[in-house]
Amino acid sequence: QVQLVESGGALVQPGGSLRLSCAVSGFSLDYYAIGWFRQAPGKEREGVSCISSAKGTTYYADSVKGRFTISRDNAESTVYLQMNSLEPEDTAVYYCATPLEPACAVRRGLQANTMYSWGKGTLVTVSA
Repeated sequence: QVQLVESGGALVQPGGSLRLSCAVSGFSLDYYAIGWFRQAPGKEREGVSCISSAKGTTYYADSVKGRFTISRDNAESTVYLQMNSLEPEDTAVYYCATPLEPACAVRRGLQANTMYSWGKGTLVTVSA
């Protein structure tokens, strides 16, 4: 059974950092990509980042490029999203997901409808 569980969300001040984790089971990171998405209140779900399986190719939305870093530990079946220089606009529920493909399909951004399975999300609040 494919499962993804996010953790690490918290309240953080502007300019601060957080590291989110996505622990997966039922499939191997050796073969499948993982994407991170976020959804703020009243807004559509936004594709933030993705890491492919084989070469570890990464994608970042323009809104987080240079501030967020995605990485993975295949042995621990965990994907991380390191978030630095956080801004109030980063406040959202963050989700990880897998397309159950080796790479994420990026066409005009990372699209939620390309994902096969999702975690339940973790809340990140950036506020003074």
